[in-house]
Amino acid sequence: MKFRDFLRRDAVVYDMQATDKRAALEELVEALAAVKAVKKSDAPAIVSALVKRENLGSTGIGRGVAVPHARIDCIRKVVGALGRSEAGVPFNALDGKPVHVLFLMLSSPDNTADHLAALERVARILKDETFCRFLRQARGQEDLLDLIDEADQDEESR
Repeated sequence: MKFRDFLRRDAVVYDMQATDKRAALEELVEALAAVKAVKKSDAPAIVSALVKRENLGSTGIGRGVAVPHARIDCIRKVVGALGRSEAGVPFNALDGKPVHVLFLMLSSPDNTADHLAALERVARILKDETFCRFLRQARGQEDLLDLIDEADQDEESR
């Protein structure tokens, strides 16, 4: 699975304004609702599912990155948003540092294979410290999208 298979390019938030975890989740869900990737009326339930997942253990994996995700009935296929925060968001990350890049992923409870494939794709690329640094240092939405496109191209060449 490639990023283009689930990441909504029109739901990339370059300059997130959130100052806490819940607000960051709300901001990314709002971005998906704004482009009709999810219903606006479903946004509160989606945020609740994400918070519930975060209560099980932070999805802040370190190096300034978090991968919040949830499986929820109102979602039909894997859909994702990407956010970048200049200031960083306290996220209880494994390394204790603020999160600057958030990959939000949502999927149906019935779609385990695609959910795991998307998570694996994100996890694989985020192992690359250079890629994480480039995401944190991106200077606009187009920079973020270019990096994602390059990651997909690299995957295709393997």
